[in-house]
Amino acid sequence: MTAYNPDLGAKRLAAERARLAAIKARAVPPDGCGPLIPVAPARGPQSAFAPHVVMPDEKTADGYKVERTGWRGFMATRQIDIFDDLARRAERIKGKDGTPCVSPFTKGQVAVARRYRDLVERHDAAGMKCASLEVRNAAGPSTGGEFMDAYVDEGREIEWLRRRIGSGVAIEVRRARRSARSGDLARNITDRDLVDAICLRGQSFRAVLRRHGWGVNARHAGLLVDALRRCLARMEGDKTS
Repeated sequence: MTAYNPDLGAKRLAAERARLAAIKARAVPPDGCGPLIPVAPARGPQSAFAPHVVMPDEKTADGYKVERTGWRGFMATRQIDIFDDLARRAERIKGKDGTPCVSPFTKGQVAVARRYRDLVERHDAAGMKCASLEVRNAAGPSTGGEFMDAYVDEGREIEWLRRRIGSGVAIEVRRARRSARSGDLARNITDRDLVDAICLRGQSFRAVLRRHGWGVNARHAGLLVDALRRCLARMEGDKTS
């Protein structure tokens, strides 16, 4: 039987305290954010942003102005996603003239990607509430009409975005050499699979390639970036089209 070593126990306790302190430190909202935002380790890495709202203004040419909002002037916070990571990586890469590179995606493309993610997450989470409303509606009058209308509208917008994504293929097996694939299990990577993997699940381009049996290299990753850029450009289109 091993004798109890108080020094070893103290070291383990100190290491655990340091680990928990590091987790809490990473969860602290960035500087400039409101003091009422809680420390939430499950939220993951965060970045600060300034909320804005479009307001009527008779003094401007178009009758509107963009005004910064936020509780008592504080910044808001949001979870860092893959597009933040791609932008940071691009900034670390220097061009031939020494200037940093820019993100491969425009602000509009990133905005529509995040809009798609938020819509799908909210719509999926609301499915249980819809089931509850259906039970209440069967039993008698309900006040869930406004919620149901919003739920249906979100569903229509999601379907419109998915139609814009289309049924195309980002990388097709028959157009690639056998040596370009990591094995016989390589599969086509459709545009929808690519958009959902990157935008909804936050996977990296390397992870998408591995999951579909493709060799991980800069050329294949570049093909996925180009395909995703085209998908997001279509998703930005006019909803009347």
